[in-house]
Amino acid sequence: MQKAKCTAIVLAGGQGKRMGTKVQKQYLEIQGKPVLYYSLHTFQNSELIDEIILVVGENQEEYCRREIVDKFEITKVTKIVVGGSERYYSVWNGLCAIDEDGYVFIHDGARPFINDEILNRAYEAVQEEKACVVGMPVKDTIKIADENAFAKETPNRNFVWMVQTPQVFETTLVKKAYGMLMEQEYIAVTDDAMVVETMLGQNVKLVEGSYQNIKITTPEDLAIAEVFASI
Repeated sequence: MQKAKCTAIVLAGGQGKRMGTKVQKQYLEIQGKPVLYYSLHTFQNSELIDEIILVVGENQEEYCRREIVDKFEITKVTKIVVGGSERYYSVWNGLCAIDEDGYVFIHDGARPFINDEILNRAYEAVQEEKACVVGMPVKDTIKIADENAFAKETPNRNFVWMVQTPQVFETTLVKKAYGMLMEQEYIAVTDDAMVVETMLGQNVKLVEGSYQNIKITTPEDLAIAEVFASI
């Protein structure tokens, strides 16, 4: 069976306020290279991925092209587009830049440690299910709190996952879902899976990611990433 076109949308427009630095988290360095470099490098070397659309903050287009895309020879980046005030606006801008049907891998540029195994598992799943997200079962007991921070419920952790990225969809499916979202005045969505679940009632398959597939959010995460990068 002929492989469908696969596009990676890499989101790199976050402000990183919890990091507590003037430099945005995606440009901080791990082992001498920007956080953003690592996921782009993986997509660049993947046989699955045909093109990369990089979504950046306002006025960051030239910096990203010069200091990351050109410097590290990420030749699969076909477009650099400006994101929006919220994550879902940034995803929508990236989706609008795709001009061919197939599959789309939506990934947070602050998650540097994706690998070919994750991408391959996600690709296999999306061909069967049309929508999938990578993640891992939680290790800790989870409590659902009420509005006063009292434990209200303890879900069975065998059925609780930490959701990661990439989140992978048929391009036409996720474009339709996001197009419907853009017509709403406001809907609180926290990830792409929630968009297709809410807008289309689409089932989303959970696919094994990695416990190393962390998101760089705080200084502690950056220290952990240094360790992972040295393994």
